Amino acid sequence: MRSLAVGIESWPIAGRFTIARGSKTVADVVTVTLREAGHEGRGECVPYPRYGETVEAVASALEMARPAIEAGASRQEVARLLAPRAARNALDCALWDLEAKQTGVPVWQRAGLSTPQPLVTAFTISLAAPQEMAEAAARAAERPLLKLKLGGPGDAERLRLVRAAAPASRLIVDANEGWSPDELASMLAACAEAGVELVEQPLPAGNDGGLAAIARPVPVCADESAHDADQLASLAGKYDAINIKLDKTGGLTDALALARAARAMGFRIMTGCMLATSLAMAPAMLMAQLADVVDLDGPLLLARDREPGIVYEGSLMRPPAARLWG
Repeated sequence: MRSLAVGIESWPIAGRFTIARGSKTVADVVTVTLREAGHEGRGECVPYPRYGETVEAVASALEMARPAIEAGASRQEVARLLAPRAARNALDCALWDLEAKQTGVPVWQRAGLSTPQPLVTAFTISLAAPQEMAEAAARAAERPLLKLKLGGPGDAERLRLVRAAAPASRLIVDANEGWSPDELASMLAACAEAGVELVEQPLPAGNDGGLAAIARPVPVCADESAHDADQLASLAGKYDAINIKLDKTGGLTDALALARAARAMGFRIMTGCMLATSLAMAPAMLMAQLADVVDLDGPLLLARDREPGIVYEGSLMRPPAARLWG
């Protein structure tokens, strides 16, 4: 007999995390724990207000699916139980973990992936006043890849000061839909001047047609505009890359399918995350083995992480231990 436990947890952030849409000081997550025949599988998700999700609604959706889950629903049946995004992600990842524990075969092998390797993750600099971001960048200047949260007045100055503060770091930018079509060309030019390698979601997802009409001196990555394989054709010509997050796709199963479809269409792949613990990063790190750019620094931005957690050596993250996940 299988049992389901749904939990809501709050993890304090080290300081404040700010993007174009607002700030927060805690990371609220929903966990799924499946127990069956002496084995336990776990998953974690982050409900995202951008898509109308709350922790209460996600937990409620999982509770509504409880009868089918506890009756033994398989990973292949998850899609009929839950809509994509956070709730499905937590359940899908818990089922992957449970299967691995029951069979003794690690998830990477069951998914047809190569042996996971250590990866370098981006480290996020939150949106703040230009000088504050420069000071934060200076403190992180030994990290090889910095991700700048932009999307407000003064972005060109932020870029200039951060580049001066961290001259050796590679830079990527996430505008979180915060730029307008009128300022797009000038901001991409400023990014190019600062040596930025990738710009995430500069325009609102519903108003990004202008990307197809201008030169892109810096590759542009779809985040809020990219959720599933059915959208890929509409992204061609506007975006050069897509950011795949398990909380958007609804779990590792669909994330892997999206990555393979995107690669076949010529898109570069970025693996991203919400602010969450190592339990959420562990399955994302398997997806990231297929990625060109990795942004899985969630636990580095928290005041504390789960034990055991993923081991970070600076910005180098080691594959998760089996007792954490997978």
